[in-house]
Amino acid sequence: MRTIPTDIISNWHYRVEGLQQSTNEFYDAVEHKLKEHDAPRVRTERVRFSEGGIGSSKREYLQVRRGEHVFHVCAAPFGNGFFISWWLGYIDSGFFAWLSRLPVIGFVIRHLIKPITYYRLDTANMFQSLTAGCVSQVLDGILEARGMHALAREDYKPTIRDLLGRGR
Repeated sequence: MRTIPTDIISNWHYRVEGLQQSTNEFYDAVEHKLKEHDAPRVRTERVRFSEGGIGSSKREYLQVRRGEHVFHVCAAPFGNGFFISWWLGYIDSGFFAWLSRLPVIGFVIRHLIKPITYYRLDTANMFQSLTAGCVSQVLDGILEARGMHALAREDYKPTIRDLLGRGR
């Protein structure tokens, strides 16, 4: 089941100039790499999201889900290169999701009943580390196999949302 996150935690993107790669082969390789790590309760599937409003084309993503976390990977040829991105987010589902959107009740649920805790943040970081690591390992392997330079460590640094709302 395709699931759009209710809250985005972090994301990353990169375009590799000169790389021509099949989207499906990239997704297959990431799924294979994830299976090698034998992480509990991790499920993958291909999902299609609209590029815009009603009637717009759809783009396929690799969805990786574990509990309340969802990780979407986009891989696609773009110009004379190949674009890769990922998005990590939390998912609220069912009756709880509906309640959390209500003005007063939603605030109570989000801040008192289901607050951001170190455990939730650590779980998100573990899931991000595993899944983003698989994406980067696959990309590095493809680049190496084609005699291209691997990305530098800093090129893999994601943008992380300030979940505690404290700024810097």
